[in-house]
Amino acid sequence: MRKIGIGVTVLVALFWIMDAGMKLAVLPQVAETIAPLGWPGDPATILTLGLIQAICLVLYLVPRTSVLGAILLTAYLGGAIATHARVGSPLPTHTLFGVYVGLLTWGALWLRLPALRALLPCRTTEA
Repeated sequence: MRKIGIGVTVLVALFWIMDAGMKLAVLPQVAETIAPLGWPGDPATILTLGLIQAICLVLYLVPRTSVLGAILLTAYLGGAIATHARVGSPLPTHTLFGVYVGLLTWGALWLRLPALRALLPCRTTEA
């Protein structure tokens, strides 16, 4: 389970690195994408969002702070979900995308950490 969790963590981390990196590089495509969502497309806002993501990701990748990092990344995703819901983005592809990423983020952590599996066990009930 741990090896699968590490593999999923790598995939999730690559997504977060790409997303934060685009914001930290203040790419013009980011401004074009967030403006219709009601966010200011100015470089300061984009850079701030990228820094928040990067800090949360570092916390997620450091074993001692991984649960805190997952909580903060989940909060970040909550803002993205709320933003998409507010502007009426398509539910399965845009609004729920944050849910999908959050499930992968927590799923990877659950697979990696026996203590988390003990706290949140997956059990089947027998009839």
